[in-house]
Amino acid sequence: MKLTVVGCSGSFPSTESACSSYLVEDDGFRLLLDMGNGALGELQRHCGLYDLDAIALSHLHADHCIDMCGYFVARYYRHEGGRCGPIPVHGPPGTEQRLTTAYADTPSDSSMSEVFAFQELTAGGTFEAGPFRVSSELVDHPVEAYAFRIEHVASGKVLTYSGDTGPCPNLERAARGADLFLCEASFTDGKEQIPGLHLNGRQAGQVAARAGVSQLVLTHVPPWTDPQINLRDAKAVFDGPVEMARPGAVYEL
Repeated sequence: MKLTVVGCSGSFPSTESACSSYLVEDDGFRLLLDMGNGALGELQRHCGLYDLDAIALSHLHADHCIDMCGYFVARYYRHEGGRCGPIPVHGPPGTEQRLTTAYADTPSDSSMSEVFAFQELTAGGTFEAGPFRVSSELVDHPVEAYAFRIEHVASGKVLTYSGDTGPCPNLERAARGADLFLCEASFTDGKEQIPGLHLNGRQAGQVAARAGVSQLVLTHVPPWTDPQINLRDAKAVFDGPVEMARPGAVYEL
């Protein structure tokens, strides 16, 4: 299983990175986790526009899904080869309506579903995506949001992606024993204290330690947060390997 960081900035793109988007591949299958601001352009550095096989959206904040509107244009109005068939898009209830509203000028209310086969995520649910079994755990965020536990069925390797969340038991459940834990660390310990919104670096490290993960990669750090402080804080409470996500980074599990 290969993970490529397409974008890892939180809240809005930085000068170095697009917003959240992560490409998971194996056996010729490509699953994209989130498609935030700027991600569609960066994605084309790593695969063709029409090479994705499935998409999973952790939640419907713009920094995790808004480039789906541009991707709709690419799939719906493709002239060479004709309009693309529907690709599975797993997202919270209301994903189709949210994207249609954001685009604001689709030919009809059902145009999105002509190129996206929308599937609703559920708390504790699972879905199959090529060689992967994906579990969704409801996490703590102001909108309905999910962490993903992605298991490569043949090898048993596990990647967990936190999405956006404050500390909660379901996040630890999703991360239990993961080979790689891709975890948001938006806030700075001792600075922002807003419950039910985001993690800081120390909290991300604490979750990783309790869940017994093998490797922690911190992501979704917004431009106003010093990533080195969050990296230091995570290392103080988690003994395993810890690093910051960066655009283009590749991890082999």
